Amino acid sequence: MTRLVVTSDVHGSYSTWLTLKDILTPEDSLAVAGDLFGTRYPIYGHADYQPERILEELKDFPNQFYFVYGNCDRASFSPGYENHLKFDFMEWKIFLHHGDRYFKQLPQDIIFPDVNLVIQGHTHVFALKNITYDISSDGEPHNSFHNCQKQMILLNPGSLASPRTHFYTYAVVDNNVIDIIDIKTAASLKSISVTKTISKQS
Repeated sequence: MTRLVVTSDVHGSYSTWLTLKDILTPEDSLAVAGDLFGTRYPIYGHADYQPERILEELKDFPNQFYFVYGNCDRASFSPGYENHLKFDFMEWKIFLHHGDRYFKQLPQDIIFPDVNLVIQGHTHVFALKNITYDISSDGEPHNSFHNCQKQMILLNPGSLASPRTHFYTYAVVDNNVIDIIDIKTAASLKSISVTKTISKQS
């Protein structure tokens, strides 16, 4: 079954990169919401910090790969990517970004008309929730109840390399369910489906 495996904030950790490769099946796609390499603030002298090796392995990476720069990535180190990306996966219309630029207010061009899943990282804390925006007839965000409402899901996969909670997490998106997975137990900590929301960990 095809899945979209989602991660963020790897920060050049080669052991984390190997873990991600082990999670993936040949049919899966991988989305990284920034700070894959962590080259803006390098961790010199740490044996696990190997952004060059990760970059080299991406040349022959067999899975579909989506990546955007984070605030700790340097475009000069890994040229050819962008700060945000829109793409389709199954029934999802996805906007992928790191989260340091649009953390409180999403940019107007993704709110209207078709995005239904926003993926971001940056905080190293997993999150999965439904969000609602009020959209006026001219496409500008509004607080008035007279405007139509835009429903989206916000996903932050947390971090497998350096989480700021007790949970080392990643996310899995399939056709109608999104799960936050604890790597140590393989348990779903939080899940959203297209028909209902199930919260196992607040």
